[in-house]
Formats: sequence, structure tokens, C-alpha cells
Amino acid sequence: MRVLIVTQYFWPENFRINDLALGLRERGHQVSVLTGIPNYPEGKFFPGYGFFKNTREDFYGVKVKRVPLLARGAGRSIRLALNYISFAFTASVLAPFFFTGKIDVIFVFEPSPITVCLPALVIKKIKSVPIVLWVQDLWPESLSATGAVRSRFILKTVEKMVRFIYRACDRILVTSQAFVPSIVKLGGDAGRISYFPQSAEVLYKPVTTIKDNPAPADVPAGFRVIFAGNIGTAQAFENILAAAELLTEHQDINWVIIGDGRMRSWVEKQVQERKLVKTVHLMGRHPVEAMPRFFSLADALLVTLKRDPIFSMTIPAKVQSYLACGKPIIAALDGEGARLIAESGAGLSCPAEDPEALARAVLTMYQMPEIARDNMGRSGKAYYAAYFDRGMLLDRLEGWMQQLINNH
Repeated sequence: MRVLIVTQYFWPENFRINDLALGLRERGHQVSVLTGIPNYPEGKFFPGYGFFKNTREDFYGVKVKRVPLLARGAGRSIRLALNYISFAFTASVLAPFFFTGKIDVIFVFEPSPITVCLPALVIKKIKSVPIVLWVQDLWPESLSATGAVRSRFILKTVEKMVRFIYRACDRILVTSQAFVPSIVKLGGDAGRISYFPQSAEVLYKPVTTIKDNPAPADVPAGFRVIFAGNIGTAQAFENILAAAELLTEHQDINWVIIGDGRMRSWVEKQVQERKLVKTVHLMGRHPVEAMPRFFSLADALLVTLKRDPIFSMTIPAKVQSYLACGKPIIAALDGEGARLIAESGAGLSCPAEDPEALARAVLTMYQMPEIARDNMGRSGKAYYAAYFDRGMLLDRLEGWMQQLINNH
């Protein structure tokens, strides 16, 4: 198949679409990517990139073409809106000139914004090609949930756009089955919606820290609760810090934060003001290849989200990475995320944005025999193999794509 992936984010930015593109390429498909200039999460262009620098690249056989966009900056609402709109506009204008050859199917990766689908609709109109939309984030619900948009007029306008996009897509894939009612409500045909959860890169697996594979520097000793990923509004860091305050008498419980995001400076300031410098440690961003080694040092891996109906439908992508590495999980989540942790037996869950409950969960894990934590990790890894295996999911995706091509 000749597959065109449309995504605002791509390598060297760290998103699961990178691995999916490689997976399709490994199976012999011709894969091209239409994307923007990498600037996530720092908000500025990565070194070596610009409007006219490195706009065409080869990513292990995947042909990458980049269009200009306005960098997201500090992530404030207006700057983010301009970032989203600039990619949608330039990609829509330039894509017909970039991709003049035959395309069999378009695959759209949508973690946010939904506007990423607009260039794909332009290409579909010109080339009569089916579109597969992979929904990671529900719009307009997520805009109001994060507080990014409060204007009812803007939310209604976005809703109309989303309705138009859903109706125009030939198949819609969802990372959570809880997304289906919302998509149907906004015009998505239930018969064209399929569950397609995220997997994890093959590098995510249990790692033994040995002489030839040493532990990352500066990871504190003691009982390590490790959070990896975006430090943003949705992750409810107020909840994490409040729980850490409740456990300060246990000086050997260390909260290790690996990642970056627009809330990082706020978190750093709060750690100082709350006198948590001895137990809360911000390690900054690290390459994805380093994550399994960090995870190998964890006594528990932490995932959190805000309390909001939209987030109760969501399964954060880091959950699959955690499961694959065979470590116990503490999940401060509602809804689908909490259900998955309970069903898998991979750890402990508690309600979102409940610091007392999160502190109790951490303390319970801390007091648990090591063998019990190991059993949780093994259960999680087995669940991952049964439901999130990369090869199985790629088989499923290939089948849907081929079916669309045959019927188009």
C-alpha cells in the first residue's frame, strides 16, 4: 500500500505515530508523512530546523515532508491556536504540490488538534483517496476541559467543524471505547468506528540495570514513584504535589518526574515553596530510548489526569509503556483508565484529583511486600501482550486499510 500519514507532530518529536509509521514501513508499505516543523514540547523549533531547513527527510525509509508553521511558544491559548491554524493552512495549500503521485490511503494522527484532518480532506477531494482518522483526543470537549477555550461561540464553531470532519472520514479509530458515543453524537457513523488502542515501541520492555546498562545519573535512592511524560494542565500536578506533601514524613519516598511541558516552571516553583525539594525531583526530558532504564528503577510508575468527564474516557498513552515494562502502576484516574488498571491487575487506582487517596495508594504500595509489587508488574505485562501487542494491532490496521482500498 502507498500510505500517506498526516500528522502535526512527528520525529524528532516523541509521539507514537513515529513507531506506527516504522511498523507499516517494516511490512513493506510505501509510507510518506506530511508534518510540521518540530517544536513540541519546548515551543521553539528544534535545532537544525526552520521554515526552509530540513523540510524533506528520510526517517528509516519513511519519506517526511514538512510545512511551515508558527511554533507553539509558551503554550498559551492564542499562540496554540495560531500554531494549529498555521499547520492546517500551510499543509492544505502545499500538500497537493508535495504529493503528486498515487496514494492508496490517508492516515490521520489526531492527538490534538482536530484541525490536522483538514489537509487530509483537501487531498481526499483532489485524489479521491479514503481517510482513516485515529482519534486520541475528543474535540471540542478537551478544549473546555483544559480551560483552553471558554467562549461558547468558539466551542460551537469547533463543534461544527468536528461534525464536518467526522462525516467526511471513511473510518474512525478510537483509543478508548468510551469515545464512541461522543463521536456518534457529532455525526460519526457507528458502523465506521473501530477500537484501535495505542501500543508501545518495541524498546519498552523490562530492563535489568547491570554494568553494561547502568542506571541514569541522579535518580535518588529509596522508594521511587516515577512519572514520565508531559507536564501539563491535563496531568493535574497540583494533585501530585499535594499528595507528596502528605507523605513528607516518609523521606525515603521519592517522586521522580521525567519530562517537560508548559507547567514545568510552575511545578518547579511549587516544589520550592512547598519545601518538597528532598522528595520531588524533576529530571527534565530524556530520549525515549532511556525510558526503560528509568522505569527499571521504579518501585511504582505513576499516571494522573484531571477530574473531568472527557478525561474519564481517556487511557493515557503512557499506560501501555508502563505495562510493557512490567512495573506496578499507581493511577490517579477516573473511568476507563481506572477500569484498565483494575482489570489488568497491574497496580492500584484512586480517584482523580484526590490527594489523600493518591497518598494512601502510594503508602499502600510502599508498605507492600516486594513480591506483591512484582506480581502486579507481571500481570500488567501479560495484559499488555494480550491486548496491546504491536504486531497484533498492526495486523488489524492493515486489514482496515486494505478493506477501504478494495471498496473505494
